Amino acid sequence: MESVFGLVGKDFAIVVADSSAVHSILVHKTNEDKIMVLDSHKLMGASGETGDRAQFTEYIQKNVALYQFRNGIPLTTSATANFTRGELATALRKNPYMVNIILAGYDKETGPSLYYIDYIASLHKLDKAAFGYGSYFALSMMDRHFRKDMTVEEAIELVDKCIVEIRSRLVVAPPNFVIKIVDKDGAREYAWRQSIKDGQVLAA
Repeated sequence: MESVFGLVGKDFAIVVADSSAVHSILVHKTNEDKIMVLDSHKLMGASGETGDRAQFTEYIQKNVALYQFRNGIPLTTSATANFTRGELATALRKNPYMVNIILAGYDKETGPSLYYIDYIASLHKLDKAAFGYGSYFALSMMDRHFRKDMTVEEAIELVDKCIVEIRSRLVVAPPNFVIKIVDKDGAREYAWRQSIKDGQVLAA
């Protein structure tokens, strides 16, 4: 029951993801970080099969770093989104990745931006986006309360409303969420919203 969503504010973008690592009916851990920091000003939130998600996001991260190493300048958020979309489209005809992506970034020239990329290589630039079962509730809350000129505090308040709605309405709701933000100061972790913590393994 994955939930990944994001939005663009006045001069920042936020990506939120649940932190549950699950397989079938089992929860393996509740502190899995599904939002990768691609470089100093880009975030990639991903949902999908655990192996595909981990492998593909790391592949994109390393290629973004390789481009900057070779050329001396970083890829823009738009260029990174189109590169990611191209890699998914190529894989789609060979060995497809079951991964959905929300890519957020900040560029000096264009400011913050958010891109929606799904597993069949559809790419859209949006102000708000969501994947997973939690998207039914996150999108409805953002449709009601989202504004393009939101401050960070207002956006976090909206994120908390989305998390409360997912926890209270989704039949198998993830307990913990990680929130990351990107703005002119860079990409970074903002907060965790935890209702349970992974306990210590007791000795037999």
